[in-house]
Amino acid sequence: MEQTLRQMCAELKISRRTVQGYEKAGLVAPSGKNKYGYLLYGAAERERIRLIHFYQKMEFRLKDIKELMDADDWVKKEVLQAKILELEEKQMDLQELIRQAREYIAAL
Repeated sequence: MEQTLRQMCAELKISRRTVQGYEKAGLVAPSGKNKYGYLLYGAAERERIRLIHFYQKMEFRLKDIKELMDADDWVKKEVLQAKILELEEKQMDLQELIRQAREYIAAL
């Protein structure tokens, strides 16, 4: 079932500007228009947008996402595993920073 941009954005909990940015970057395109001229998105487009948004939340740049979307599954797997390690390291750094901030607050 096709949805308008507004319906799809509400379902995926993302902004219209986000989707428009993906379109501008050449990552996705609407599947058509309805009789009122509203852009329509089918299940395949919704899934692609959901995946792009996931990659973006994983801190990939749109340029990298474009390459990743077209990559073989084994490449995606390697890249995601490397990104997980990077995010875990960042998480540890943030936890240490929070610990230091708490110590500083306690000393005030």
